[in-house]
Amino acid sequence: MAENNDNIDTGLQLPFEKPIARLQRQVIELQDEQVKTGRDYSSEVRQLRAQYISLLRKTYQALSPWETVQVARHPKRPLGRDYIDMIVKNFVELHGDRHFGDDQALVGGLGRIGTEKVLVLAHHKGRETKEKLACNFGCAQPEGYRKALRLMKLAEKFRLPVVALIDTQGAYPGIGSEERGVAEAIARNLLEMSRLRTPIVCVVIGEGGSGGALGIGVGDKVAILEYAYYSVISPEGCASILWRTGEKAPEAAQALKLTGGDLKKLGVVDDIIAEPLGGAHRNPAETAHNLEHYIVKTLRHLRRTETDELLTTRYETWRKKGKFVVGK
Repeated sequence: MAENNDNIDTGLQLPFEKPIARLQRQVIELQDEQVKTGRDYSSEVRQLRAQYISLLRKTYQALSPWETVQVARHPKRPLGRDYIDMIVKNFVELHGDRHFGDDQALVGGLGRIGTEKVLVLAHHKGRETKEKLACNFGCAQPEGYRKALRLMKLAEKFRLPVVALIDTQGAYPGIGSEERGVAEAIARNLLEMSRLRTPIVCVVIGEGGSGGALGIGVGDKVAILEYAYYSVISPEGCASILWRTGEKAPEAAQALKLTGGDLKKLGVVDDIIAEPLGGAHRNPAETAHNLEHYIVKTLRHLRRTETDELLTTRYETWRKKGKFVVGK
């Protein structure tokens, strides 16, 4: 896992990062003192920086599932449009589902990743308050999923692979969304993606929540960023159902097996994409590079497979994921 040693991160700190934050403050204070007094503290600064990197590495190597969820939700974590800006060249956004409207929570368009011409789909939560409201905090409505399906059919027609970047707590469960058939829209996407005659690569870049994630998540390859999570329900939602309190969210996160390591063991995801030390928010450019490299490599591999074989493998893979065991 790569790391950025040049800069001490001074952004928002997560609760479990308090010891790291103390070291950060010490480094900054010593640097300020060096500027004010003209004294040479470079040796002490180097020593503190080394301690900072060591503690950061030790902390992130031992994250609990709940701490992983916190990292996945970090306010400065790169969002769907951020990755589009960083890795998709000549992006042309396409709008509307041709039935009701255009959902800004689900972005779609044509572009190029590396040398590959692709159709890109991405959840987008928004960064500022106004944008978050416009994007419904990344919770897509039926028109978003119908727009995604329209664009995927376009990709199939022009033999373009589909790349889906997933980052949502779930589809929007509001009255209007239900009235317009959000469950049907997601179910329709599951059916159509399972038989779409073009390669599909799905990557969970932040939160992968329930049917809202699955609505653009049926692919030939499913990957997850190292500090993202993928689950049938949010930890808070699970805790409120099982224990009638959201305070049990850490226990729920543990039980849900939602981290990349657990998901790969269970066969839910195929690959884990490395993030820089301390998470994607500390070095978005490096994370984008890792993501681009994975997508290009995977698409080149999938392109060598005959379409009928691709569909058969996709179908069998997802049938296996649908199996479950009832405990005694």
